Amino acid sequence: MADSREVMNIRQASQYLGVSPDTLYKYVGEQKITAFKLGKRWRFKKLRLDQLMEEKSTQMEVLSKKKTQVAAKAAGQT
Repeated sequence: MADSREVMNIRQASQYLGVSPDTLYKYVGEQKITAFKLGKRWRFKKLRLDQLMEEKSTQMEVLSKKKTQVAAKAAGQT
């Protein structure tokens, strides 16, 4: 199974993250995802992909909490 590997190729990493390979190439180009080339092929460390997902998850939780606080404040609830 792809997620049991420590290093994944583009196809495995895209399946693991649930995005297309094209999206993953875009993220690499934008430096949103850390990857390295082995020969001519991109490789992705599972640890880095897991860290990225954890960071994004935490960011979304913080944003959601702030939106809830702003909405409550606007409604006169503090």
